Amino acid sequence: MKIIVLSDTHMPRMAKALPPRLIEELTDAELILHAGDFNTVKVIHALEEFAPVIGVYGNADDQNITSRLPEKQIVEAGPFRIGLVHGHGKGKTTEKRVLETFSGEQIDMLIYGHSHIPSFKMIDGLQVLNPGSATDKRRQKQFSFVKLTVEDTLNVEFVYYDRKL
Repeated sequence: MKIIVLSDTHMPRMAKALPPRLIEELTDAELILHAGDFNTVKVIHALEEFAPVIGVYGNADDQNITSRLPEKQIVEAGPFRIGLVHGHGKGKTTEKRVLETFSGEQIDMLIYGHSHIPSFKMIDGLQVLNPGSATDKRRQKQFSFVKLTVEDTLNVEFVYYDRKL
């Protein structure tokens, strides 16, 4: 199963359309996970043209998103349970906040956004993933998202690119 993992698309402010490099990977995706900050529901509709979208809201999402999506959720992909949250809030680092959000939950991977910094690491046996941003790289060298392949394991592959148009 091929899953595209996104966060912080911030559309239409940061891009008027989905980046071509992202569209290439979306064409054969079976599922799209979005860790918040779509900005408008139009982004969800654009992504749904490719595959089902499961997402959570972020701090920059409008009311149409916050009324439609939860703050956090657990997604089942094959035999794996994936926690999904944006990560905004006060105090602590984003990573510490997201870990606390799923404290006591049985999950195999935790996906979050908010920082726009691509990251993948193991923390106490838990895979913790931030895909970065496909449209708003901030201080990063490149735009990014993740291809997550569900097989016997969860395989993470970052996709980096220089231009969003």
